[in-house]
Amino acid sequence: MPVHKNGEIRHYSRIIIKIYMDLRSHSPYPLLRHGILNSYPSLSKNIKTDVAIIGAGISGVLAAWYLHYAGFKVTVLDRRHVAMGSTSASTSLLQYEIDTPLRELIDKVGQENAIKSYQLCCDAIYKIQAICKKLNEPDLFQKKSSLQYASFKKDKKLLYSEYIQRSKAGIKVHWLESEELKEKYNIIKPGAILSPDGGELDVYKMTHAMLKRCVKGGMELFDHTEVTDIKHLQKGVELTTAAGNTIKARWLIMACGYESQQYISKKIQYLHSTYSIASEPYEQKDFWYQNSLIWETAMPYLYLRTTNDKRIIIGGKDTDFYNPKKRDELIPVKTKALEKEFKKLFPAIPFKTDFSWAGTFASTKDGLPYIGSIPERPHTFFALGFGGNGITFSVIAAEIIKRKLLNKANKYDNIFSFTR
Repeated sequence: MPVHKNGEIRHYSRIIIKIYMDLRSHSPYPLLRHGILNSYPSLSKNIKTDVAIIGAGISGVLAAWYLHYAGFKVTVLDRRHVAMGSTSASTSLLQYEIDTPLRELIDKVGQENAIKSYQLCCDAIYKIQAICKKLNEPDLFQKKSSLQYASFKKDKKLLYSEYIQRSKAGIKVHWLESEELKEKYNIIKPGAILSPDGGELDVYKMTHAMLKRCVKGGMELFDHTEVTDIKHLQKGVELTTAAGNTIKARWLIMACGYESQQYISKKIQYLHSTYSIASEPYEQKDFWYQNSLIWETAMPYLYLRTTNDKRIIIGGKDTDFYNPKKRDELIPVKTKALEKEFKKLFPAIPFKTDFSWAGTFASTKDGLPYIGSIPERPHTFFALGFGGNGITFSVIAAEIIKRKLLNKANKYDNIFSFTR
């Protein structure tokens, strides 16, 4: 790669940032519930740091958390307020199950890599639980079981095959025949997999709590700081903001979610719109067996969970497009469709929608995230937790990037690489 006399790499040396996405509709429930918990100043001077992170959503903040406590000087930048993109619209289900079933993932990436992907997601749930305990904030995390039911009779055989594959992989699972499923959940479906490893997370509140702790410990964080230019140098990167200030860093981490595609030469993501509703609060706090996370085999799948303020959150009815105006116009129609699906599943539980919102998410060719570096972006790492496992994938990304910066990479890092 040719180099200028001033040390700047000529090829792909400069990125002019142009694409800003509308990631969610107005008024998602997590944001309305908490509001702007903390805000931070914008950058008003030139600075130097070990690691610059673009993106103060859950992906960027987990990377910041791991690197800050590994001893790196970390600076986090976001053009919005903290966690105001996809993180503020997340339904916050924590599941080890990847959108691609294990039996299919084995065909796509091989048995060892597929099983390890599931195991890493399972481990990530407990690592999130450990972080929440350190934060000592109430109601951040609750351990929950996860139920996946066969949506139709034709799905039962495939779902049972999935159960066998997970069992062989050492994952804790229990098969429910239709009778036991009805007894435990009062759900009338052909069969289901019940897993003990799952959780509910207040990801918006957690993101703020993690940042508050890191900033107290000396980490730098700047809201409303728009990076408009990135230069790759011989020994690092130089970022320029819309206000004209510069950040010089040894490494750059791109954690700006679906907006990151503009920095990558090959297409890695496929954009979709998803819809969510939250019920009015109920008098009771228990709704079904263990208040499990629930989802199904149909694609796109319905997913639901309870909340610690006695609500039920339902999501799904995804559409395969990115058009914010069209996405948001569909919210009333999708709200009714989600209510109808819930009534079919739980006819005895009355559901009155209190909040409804929509968001954008991305899928990949195999359901796995993209984590690591690409040749055309020296000194740069990507933490892109796509799909329904964005939070657990973000834990994996933070650990992989920390290992790489400490020169401790291992063979499993390649599972999520751009060259897979």
